[in-house]
Amino acid sequence: MPRLDQLLGIIRTPFLALTPVCVLLGIGSAYWVNGAIPVGYVVLVSCGALMAHISVNAFNEYTDFNSGLDLHTERTPFSGGSGVLPAAPELVPLAWWIAVGSLTSTAVLGIWLVILCGIALLPLGLLGMAIIVSYSTWIQRHPLLCLIAPGLGFGPLMVMGTHYVILGNYDATAISASLIPFFLVSSLLLVNQFPDIEADSQVGRRHYPILIGPHASSFLYGSFLLASYLVLVGGVIMNFLPIASLLGLITLPVAVKAFAGLQRITDSLEASELIPIMAMTVLLSLSTPLLVLAGLVLPK
Repeated sequence: MPRLDQLLGIIRTPFLALTPVCVLLGIGSAYWVNGAIPVGYVVLVSCGALMAHISVNAFNEYTDFNSGLDLHTERTPFSGGSGVLPAAPELVPLAWWIAVGSLTSTAVLGIWLVILCGIALLPLGLLGMAIIVSYSTWIQRHPLLCLIAPGLGFGPLMVMGTHYVILGNYDATAISASLIPFFLVSSLLLVNQFPDIEADSQVGRRHYPILIGPHASSFLYGSFLLASYLVLVGGVIMNFLPIASLLGLITLPVAVKAFAGLQRITDSLEASELIPIMAMTVLLSLSTPLLVLAGLVLPK
């Protein structure tokens, strides 16, 4: 029998925190527009989002081991996988079944929500399923898709999907709110690729740190961080978001520090120097949406 820590490693439990943050942001955008939150629908969409995240994580663990990537990568607290399967190869079938089982659960919950909430939810659901199934084996061989797929999953798909489940429509508030984690999560996955440039290239992956190099990719990282704050300010100016959501700007100094730090180390890319930058990017990806959420739910 697998140990609990092995099961938690296969689903990459520490990274699952992104899911409730993005679902909560979708709840917050719906609350600011309407104020009424149907608890039953929120439970369903939360479970579906969590199952989707578990599925893509387990597929990643399975694919990284079978491709041989786990044998070459330099593991950090934020990249390189959990290390469970290299240490216990007998758990490879379990990782596969966790991935397939959680994907099936995602599909069932998604169909249920489409029936309850409307057919307009279906395109988001189909796109989400396509990302889960193809991320580890196909998307990571195409630089642009590799860059934007994580942000799409946690931004427009989770935030707008949650908003739609609650209100039955898409609007400018949902779109604006969803673009903030879109840019932040994409920048997070981008910087997490820096330690794995050599290992990823050996198994056929093609992302921007491989394609254009670390230095140019650091500017791409910085532009995505900047875009998240520009979306926030633009949303407030256009009255798509409340002025209180500018609380998200509190994290801007951390973003500047992370970008400047990455700029300084693009020649060496030592894992010990990258870890603080990856940690700051995780902080940005979690705290900025939560601060925007706080602005959305404050009394008008």
